[in-house]
Amino acid sequence: MSGPGGEPIEEGVLELARRVFDLARAGHTEELAAYVDAGVPVDLTNEKGDTLLVLAAYHDHPDTVAALLARGADHGRANDRGQTALAAAVFRRSEAGVRALLDAGADPDAGGPSARETAAFFELPEMAALLDRDTR
Repeated sequence: MSGPGGEPIEEGVLELARRVFDLARAGHTEELAAYVDAGVPVDLTNEKGDTLLVLAAYHDHPDTVAALLARGADHGRANDRGQTALAAAVFRRSEAGVRALLDAGADPDAGGPSARETAAFFELPEMAALLDRDTR
């Protein structure tokens, strides 16, 4: 594996990256937050463009989502497939995750498919109602 300039990435760095992505997937909020507080980029992305926030939202860990948002995670950043953390939280029917992302300013119409399109496609009226709460 190589970095953005084509230089090889050290195995220790790769292991750390794998670890923090696993922490986001598993919802180990305190440990992940400690890594971010120690200098791991809050918007670190994997080979698919998934950020820690997208992974935490997709795996339905609203406390981890909130901790990452509190540390400045970019809620609008989409992965390589155009999916945002908000669309992932909607897909997982995570009311707490959706609320945290909306409170942070996430756009229900960003990405492709957007969170709003995800709610419509999977027929999730309760998620659509959450997304519409600020537009009434």
